[in-house]
Amino acid sequence: MLLAVLLPALGTARREGMAAECGASLRELGRALQMYASDHDDRAMPLSYWSIDLIGTGPVVYWWGADTPGGVEHRVGFLWPYLQNDLSGDTVFACPEQPWGSYRPQGAAKAVTSTYGYNGYYLSPPHTPGWAFGIGHMPWLGLSKTKDPARVFAFADTLIDLGGSRPFNSALLDPPQLFSAGSWSDNDSPTTAFRHRGSVQAAHVDGHVARYTPGADDLTSKRFAIGSVGRSNAPHYVPDWRAWRAAR
Repeated sequence: MLLAVLLPALGTARREGMAAECGASLRELGRALQMYASDHDDRAMPLSYWSIDLIGTGPVVYWWGADTPGGVEHRVGFLWPYLQNDLSGDTVFACPEQPWGSYRPQGAAKAVTSTYGYNGYYLSPPHTPGWAFGIGHMPWLGLSKTKDPARVFAFADTLIDLGGSRPFNSALLDPPQLFSAGSWSDNDSPTTAFRHRGSVQAAHVDGHVARYTPGADDLTSKRFAIGSVGRSNAPHYVPDWRAWRAAR
């Protein structure tokens, strides 16, 4: 009887311990982002340099490193000078509640990259793969120019549901609304992952970490608990979304 009482409590304590470890990792990522900006004239870190920047030459370089068929090279990532951790299942790039094997890896190497997503959609639109052709005319922000930095997410727990029995990891924090040709539409696959007993942890642009739970309609993938914090881009994803305009 005592064991039956203790086991749920021990399980809860273990998961809370993993959530605390996740929060510490997000805090380190946020601190590294601020150090990057300090060394680059206040400019937010790019999510990546990809084909639009590289003109088809060389590997794509992301904030966490480069992905090649021969493996992942983490030392070329934009955060490496400030956060010298390798990419494996138990470093600051991997949430302990989303261990290797619980998701399918994206990329050529099929290796650990990150289970946290960076808000490049707002902070570095010209350098956000997949979306830059539509939003690349929007400004690449300085961190001090970020609107409402205490509420805007810089990094958060992320996954993406692309079908199949397991989700994929996502190193991009996709917002709940997407911009194209001068208008906004709902995103069918936002990437915020509520994996901490129904909540998500996020590092904000100002550096602090907080936990959020979804509203009744915030999950687009209920089976994997993926969605967004609210169905509007403000205040956490793109706070000035109403002011965005089409390219001229």
